[in-house]
Amino acid sequence: MGIYVNPGNSGFEKICRGDYIDKTGLIGLMNHRIGSSDSLVCISRPRRFGKSFAAKMLSAYYDCSCNSHSLFDDKEIAEMQDYGRHLNQYNVICLDITGFISDMKRKKKPLDLVPDMIVEAIHDELKSMDPELAAERSLNDCIIRYVERHGGRQFIFIIDEWDAMIREAKEDEAAQQAYLNLLRGWFKNTNFTPRAVAAAYMTGILPIKKDGSQSAISDFEEFSMIKPRQFGPYVGFTESEVRELCAEKDISFQSMKRWYDGYHFKSVGSVYNPNSVMKAIRNEDFDSYWTETSAAESLMDYISQDYNGLSKTIAELIGGVDVKINTTGFANDLKTFRGKDDILTLLVHFGYLAYDSETKTVQIPNEEIKLEFQRSIREVKHEETLKRLKQSEQLFLDTLQKKEDAVAAQIERVHAEETAPLHYNREDSLRSVVKLAYYTYRDHYLQWEELPAGDGYADVVYIPRHDSDWPALVIELKWNKSAEGAIAQILQKRYPDALKNLGCPVLLVGITYEKDALSGSRKHNCKIIEYRT
Repeated sequence: MGIYVNPGNSGFEKICRGDYIDKTGLIGLMNHRIGSSDSLVCISRPRRFGKSFAAKMLSAYYDCSCNSHSLFDDKEIAEMQDYGRHLNQYNVICLDITGFISDMKRKKKPLDLVPDMIVEAIHDELKSMDPELAAERSLNDCIIRYVERHGGRQFIFIIDEWDAMIREAKEDEAAQQAYLNLLRGWFKNTNFTPRAVAAAYMTGILPIKKDGSQSAISDFEEFSMIKPRQFGPYVGFTESEVRELCAEKDISFQSMKRWYDGYHFKSVGSVYNPNSVMKAIRNEDFDSYWTETSAAESLMDYISQDYNGLSKTIAELIGGVDVKINTTGFANDLKTFRGKDDILTLLVHFGYLAYDSETKTVQIPNEEIKLEFQRSIREVKHEETLKRLKQSEQLFLDTLQKKEDAVAAQIERVHAEETAPLHYNREDSLRSVVKLAYYTYRDHYLQWEELPAGDGYADVVYIPRHDSDWPALVIELKWNKSAEGAIAQILQKRYPDALKNLGCPVLLVGITYEKDALSGSRKHNCKIIEYRT
């Protein structure tokens, strides 16, 4: 029994000893593909979304060198018709590509040697398991002979972090090509694949790198954060799974949802970051665990890119505005960017943004990621970004100091800048103006939209964080009404009632504008009063 060939089930056994959420339904999806024309699958999802757990689970299920009944008999897969037919019935080659890369870096050798290292490691193991194969010089021939000599039992390839070479060697085209050629030699070889490969499961952060407009390994069917399709329930924890966990552990579900929800897939609903959910439960503390990951990718590196409109788009996202995106041109690497849409698509694959397939928009998914964005923009050196930060921070100070003219002027400026994309007089557009203007809220506030309050829903409410001594803000922006009329609506509909248990001052902010028939200008006015709950 080797490290890479038939590694056994001990890895998954350790996982099952903890608070394991049953994701063995994924095995059923793979079982249906074994031996078929669509047996090659590549699933991409963000870091810390359970990729390695899935790889160890599949390896434990298929590996013929062990007996895994005790691990799976009480799981969802055991209820499926073909459970016993595939359990421990295949040879398995299980690779974690990051391990090979780390070894090369430790030895201070170039990464283009990684494919040779992988071939040598598997070849050596097979020959040690069957000395009759010692004369086979080609790894592919060695694998075919092994299948023939051991009852025709084919191999299932499980490759974790398949894209690590694309990410780590992003400036080394030769290393990338050598690695992609290795994969092509396994999975596009019409002599090798049908005889030796029953199925292949690759998982990573990025989809398969494109060669021009096509996938570099075109026989793989891909399931990504853009289109997870039937694999959507296995990207992270589903809402029902998180509800059950929260009930079992006596943890606030609403807090869990606000911190770690935000990804949403068709026919699945909400999907949560599993690593963060489990850490929040273990630590009994809701916090941003994203920054604790060993991610090599820096959010700041990408939102600092100098593409037209990117800085403004990041401000919109932080302010809570959904942004249209075209995902089709992304080359699935960390180097080939044509514009801001490619950057945003990359951030979807990294998990920093959530993609809505119906509206073709992206948004920052939850409180955890908002915190990471807010931290990162402080380090961005773009003049435009720094200017936006300063203006938004000044707007908060002017609001707290009830400088009504200054607040009106700032909102008027933002409103004018966003006229074309936001359809000036639409209600949702007015709300977007407020969110864009106050987009540095994360330092002191939680932002709420459509907050149920009194006899209606307050448009935008900023609730101070527990460690902040700033007042709550209830903001209403209206068209062709007086600023006093906006305040009157807030009071009439009793919006501040929702804040009465906070024990802090509340500022009511009414901002209105009207269009001058002669000049076409839109003059904004502001009224700010303090409300005692």
